[in-house]
Amino acid sequence: MPPPKDVVKIAIQMVGAIPQLIELQQSKPLASVLKDVCDAWSLPNAERYALQYADGRQTYITESNRRDIKNGSILRLTTSPDQEAQRLYTGIQSKNVDVKTDSLKKLAGLSQDVTFAQEFISRNGLKQIYSIVEEGNDTGEMLAHTLKAFTELMEHDFVSWENLSTVFIKKIVSYVNMNAVDASIQQLSLSILENMVPTSRLLFELVKKEVTLDRLLTHLQATNAELQLKAMALLIALLLSATDAERREMMDYLREKNLRQFIHKNIIHSSEPLGDEMAHYLYVLQSVSLNLCEHRMKTSMDPYSQEQRDLLQSLRQTAFESESEVPTGSFSTERRRSLCAKEFRKLGFMNNSNPAEDLRRAPPGLLALDNMVYFSRNTPNAYSRFVLENSSREDKHECPFARSSIQLTLILCEILHIGEPCSETAQAFYPMFFGQDHFFEELFCICIQLVNKTWKEMRATQEDFDKVMQVVREQITRTLSLKPTSLELFKTRVNALNYSEILKLRQTERLHQEETLAVPVLELREKLKPELLELIRQQRLLHLCEGTLFRKISSRRRQDKLWYCRLSPNHKVLHYGDVEEGVQSPPIESLPEKIPVADMKMLLVGKECPHTKEKSSGKQNKDVLELAFSIVHDMEEYCLNFIAPTRYEFCLWTDGLNVLLGKEMTSERTQTDLDVLLSMELKLRLLDLENVSIPDNPPPVPKPPSNLNFCYDFSHAEQ
Repeated sequence: MPPPKDVVKIAIQMVGAIPQLIELQQSKPLASVLKDVCDAWSLPNAERYALQYADGRQTYITESNRRDIKNGSILRLTTSPDQEAQRLYTGIQSKNVDVKTDSLKKLAGLSQDVTFAQEFISRNGLKQIYSIVEEGNDTGEMLAHTLKAFTELMEHDFVSWENLSTVFIKKIVSYVNMNAVDASIQQLSLSILENMVPTSRLLFELVKKEVTLDRLLTHLQATNAELQLKAMALLIALLLSATDAERREMMDYLREKNLRQFIHKNIIHSSEPLGDEMAHYLYVLQSVSLNLCEHRMKTSMDPYSQEQRDLLQSLRQTAFESESEVPTGSFSTERRRSLCAKEFRKLGFMNNSNPAEDLRRAPPGLLALDNMVYFSRNTPNAYSRFVLENSSREDKHECPFARSSIQLTLILCEILHIGEPCSETAQAFYPMFFGQDHFFEELFCICIQLVNKTWKEMRATQEDFDKVMQVVREQITRTLSLKPTSLELFKTRVNALNYSEILKLRQTERLHQEETLAVPVLELREKLKPELLELIRQQRLLHLCEGTLFRKISSRRRQDKLWYCRLSPNHKVLHYGDVEEGVQSPPIESLPEKIPVADMKMLLVGKECPHTKEKSSGKQNKDVLELAFSIVHDMEEYCLNFIAPTRYEFCLWTDGLNVLLGKEMTSERTQTDLDVLLSMELKLRLLDLENVSIPDNPPPVPKPPSNLNFCYDFSHAEQ
């Protein structure tokens, strides 16, 4: 007979004693449980002891987390958090260097536990840590333990970062700015400053003033990958906390220092593989940089702005330079206006008498004008060729440069997500972005020439404008999906993907669709589905058995902490636990926590998850909602919360968990995989029917013959 739900069988260890095997009653007060355990070992003063997990993070057991204890857990009897906090508080003030170092080391480890942290902070322990740092007498290992303990204690949000003294902050800054400092101390100092920056405007200004961009660039050029990562994290924190004007100023300075080229050469194309955290920071840097275009994108043209009108006129003058050499004085005002209108019409403006009206639409607003001016000034030959070539065509076949530029700018803004907030988890960046200083403008220059090329290939007229732009969008998105490493490679590939290639791809997709819509084929699909769905189920469970590395994300910042979860080979238990950075696939034995599949009650996704509801008071990021899922277990009282690293992982895990719960797989990936498998299987089955039209209805079965006398009678032959 299984034990009741509120009873768990556990082992309790103590140094120098034989372990106890007990049945822990969850309804019994923890103080009574501790007294029974202490009495069994004849230990007085049970209130001075506490239980903690023997493996993993060694968290203290409290009334609030005791329900997380599972059958088979191994606990350890140890000093209570308040006693340990008092002992370490005294130890870190010791004059004995060894005692002080050991106490700080122990403090750094225990500070991860919220119960201990609360006890230590309540004794004014942080003040003692401040004084150790501010006095600056301790260096090396002792200082590293101090900074590590401080970081862990602040993670619990019991104390505001704004309470830190200027002396303390400047001391942390000095470790970042000094050359002759241990790398581990610099990493911890950078991490502390990264946490500090988003919490207050005053702290942001102080850190921005004290830690120069030049200093951060020096750390970025370090060979130590961890130091490089922490420097990038602080740089990103500063950029995200800055105002638009400050951000633009910082990005301009980083452009002067060739940061993009350095990243392109030494980080993206480094011999070492790019970690998830660095990939995320590069994505954010790309997003922040592209979003500098947002203001111009959302600003309509002001027809009364002389500067903007001059830019508009420069387009006309560059294109029709030879014609403009005729002295304007020889023309009347009316004639001059008529000539300008004619030239603006040749440039492809819809409203040639007042071209500023074409740029009143925002987005793309003034960004379209900026792109056109950049194209005309930086590639004048290509610009003149585009305009003059189309001026000489018949009216209905000319490709309108201005109209195309405005629409293309809008398309590029949508593809590159300009104006959208940064994702907290995304890692998708374009390597070629870091190979150019004026990436957006250079990309536009390539794509506007692509528009002209595609227009000619399609032999388009003005009525086909939208069709041409749809083809161009498809050419750009298909090429970007290949992740070209440079703009030159992008240019080569996007030009190779001409209109005829797009037609072939579309035709292939359409033929495939038509083939699969025939009634007999649809019937065959339905027959194949159960077998292929079972194959997908097995694949999902295998993926869960391999396991995945997840990140812990707080409301304040993207966390460095990692944990791993995997399914046991017999599909009966989910094992999970914290792991260190760099661990790819930890063995199942090293994951201390577990949830029996039989105890899993339901799967929650998105807004239904408790960890997304906790964050709802702040600015909720859409992508976190799309990647969040939770397993409800143990009488629907407890949840194991996940934030998937990618949408792909989210689909595989939610599908796998639904299979374990005996439910249907509901992710979009299931349908995609099923379509791919069905397509492959159908192609194999229909291989012999290539170029044979399949009728919607089966041919009629002929009537049976009136008699069967046409059969040969072998008996006569034998006679």
